[in-house]
Amino acid sequence: MKGELTGRKVLFITVAAFGIIIAVNVVMAYLAIRTFPGLEVKNSYVASQVFDAERRAQEALGWNLEHAYENGMLRLSFRDRAGQPVRVRDLSVTVGRTTMAAQDRQPEFVWNNGDYVARADLAPGKWMLLLEAHAEDGTKFRQRLDLFVRG
Repeated sequence: MKGELTGRKVLFITVAAFGIIIAVNVVMAYLAIRTFPGLEVKNSYVASQVFDAERRAQEALGWNLEHAYENGMLRLSFRDRAGQPVRVRDLSVTVGRTTMAAQDRQPEFVWNNGDYVARADLAPGKWMLLLEAHAEDGTKFRQRLDLFVRG
């Protein structure tokens, strides 16, 4: 019979199916490792020892941070408890994709009318901002912000 299912055909189908599954897994693992940005902290135990103290100090600042992206410009608005603009001692921002470090960039922000603004040409999709600033007294302010750019 022409359409007969033999042991040899079943073996071929099984080997081909598992071969495809293994090949896809190898490709996905390679892509995951290639785009992994690395460690968040060098030593998680040491970072955990200062986490609560840094959080309390940051909360004591009473700052509120809003962000916006429009017409290729990224805007960060720091406000104090009274709603007044806050000028920070220094500001470092990394803008990147949540899943890979290849498109990470660090735009230069400048003080403009009570906000920090920077030119940032961002493609549509989900982005994150990893922000670190220092108050005049040296208190560290860190925040991760999610940003969605519409196409």
